[in-house]
Amino acid sequence: MTRQRRKKKTGASLTKQRGLKKVATCVAGLDDILNGGIPRGRTTLVSGGPGSGKSVLGMEFLYRGALSGEPGIFVTFEERAAALRQSALGFGWHLAPLEEAGKFFLMEARVDPEAVLSGTFNLKGLLAIIEGKATAMGANRIVIDAVDVLLRLFDDPARERNELYALHDWLLDREMTTVLTVKVSKDTPTSARYEFLDFMADCVIYLDQRITEQINTRRLRVLKYRGSGFGSNEHPFVITEAGINIIPLLATGLRHKGLGRKVSTGHPRIDSILGGGYYRGSCILITGTSGTGKTTLASTFARVSCERGQKVLYISFEESQDSMVSCMLSPGIDLRQPLKAGSLQFLTAIPESMGAEEHLIRAFRAMEAFRPDHVILDAISACNRMGSEAAAFDYLMRLINACKEQGVTIVLTNQATGLKEEQEISGIGISSLVDAVILLRYNEIGGEINRTLLVMKSRGSKHSNQYREFLITDQGIDVVDVYVGEGGMVTGTARYEQEEREAVEQRVREHEIKRKEHEVIEKRAELEAQTAHLRAELEGAEAALESLQMEKGVYWRGREARGKMRGEGLDSSRLGTKRKGAGGKGGPK
Repeated sequence: MTRQRRKKKTGASLTKQRGLKKVATCVAGLDDILNGGIPRGRTTLVSGGPGSGKSVLGMEFLYRGALSGEPGIFVTFEERAAALRQSALGFGWHLAPLEEAGKFFLMEARVDPEAVLSGTFNLKGLLAIIEGKATAMGANRIVIDAVDVLLRLFDDPARERNELYALHDWLLDREMTTVLTVKVSKDTPTSARYEFLDFMADCVIYLDQRITEQINTRRLRVLKYRGSGFGSNEHPFVITEAGINIIPLLATGLRHKGLGRKVSTGHPRIDSILGGGYYRGSCILITGTSGTGKTTLASTFARVSCERGQKVLYISFEESQDSMVSCMLSPGIDLRQPLKAGSLQFLTAIPESMGAEEHLIRAFRAMEAFRPDHVILDAISACNRMGSEAAAFDYLMRLINACKEQGVTIVLTNQATGLKEEQEISGIGISSLVDAVILLRYNEIGGEINRTLLVMKSRGSKHSNQYREFLITDQGIDVVDVYVGEGGMVTGTARYEQEEREAVEQRVREHEIKRKEHEVIEKRAELEAQTAHLRAELEGAEAALESLQMEKGVYWRGREARGKMRGEGLDSSRLGTKRKGAGGKGGPK
């Protein structure tokens, strides 16, 4: 079929189907980036440097398809078939049963290095073999691995290009869904040699492997996709024991669940300070300098949660499981029983041991298998050692996002770098994702350092805004009541001394008050005595007055009686008139 006829056929087919048909790769995360998969009946180019995962991606595409009933052919020009089968077993892919069932065919097309080429060499013989096998199997999927090795046989760039275009036309004519892999490194001169492949293919995927701060990381980028949208960013991926796992950046959306009910922090007083405890499904950050009690506070929450019958996944970048359990026995926090019961699970690793993507996938797999109610990450400050601050931010952002989408409470600890780091908070720039922030810090007074606790933030809760002394005892953590004396906050011995001074001053005040009360009682008694004496004198004066008045009455009544006896009138007014008329002084009126 000529190229003109093929173009007419393809154009008519596109018009009829009204959209691009796709084939799911079933590679974790890749189909999300490709908006459904690679184009059906077309060519997809996977390029990248050595060790970037090209062959693994092609093999997984065919293996997953064969499991779902879609036969496929894998053509290799570089590795032996036996070596590929052995490598596939490393990912848990058993090719032999699929090959026996006619669902998978591994074609070794390696050219003997000692072979001598003579005459005109082309791909017709190879294509005839592939066509015969595809027809027998009913296969329409094919992976041609390391096609650059085949092209080098021509030793002529022009012929390489012509033969590859012929291969491309042959595949399109037969509507084969094809994946071509080619070794291309952007840092080598050979990258320009196969640039035409990017223009020829309908979908181009570039795999990159890089070293950042001695940490190996892999990235996938879709350079183009004819007739379809796609995620155009660089997407981190890892090659795990189960194959390729890609974490699409575009999958990180804001699909968080609403905050749930309150759960206890493990200490009643801290619950009260937070307005009831932590919200289920929230993100809590415990930050402070080394030794302030971050891990102790987080472990307290873990133990109490397990006692409530909930599951806790503890991700530790600072200590091993045994070391952690042993150290927590000192403050009376026994994690051995939750571990034995299976309600507590540790996931430990050295941050430098792998890239941020591998750490993230390990966490996701642990969450998927364990189904925890709460996740504790100790400490986020260690995440910077995964390669870069950007990698640490990406790791934390995705982990927090995944927890919030699943309604899982996540508690983060952060080791601050200074004694007064209220402004540092997380140190990585994730403060806006955090729902509650507890600051633990040291307070130095009089040559003594004591721990203090402050709730800096608690979304959706009315919380205390005061510093409190935070103690780590043999029976666990404790929080001292707010100091209510004069002046600023004091802790430790200084607080004890200040409280003793205030107690003495209070006792002195109470003694002075009692003395004044006694004095008032005496004055009142004296006043009452004086009042009684004056009252007695008053009563005596009143009695004397009354006696005099009585004597006066007797006197005048006697005179009146004598007057009657002497014949004088009884009218006192007449008696007075007569006496005035007689020239004498008047009597009493």
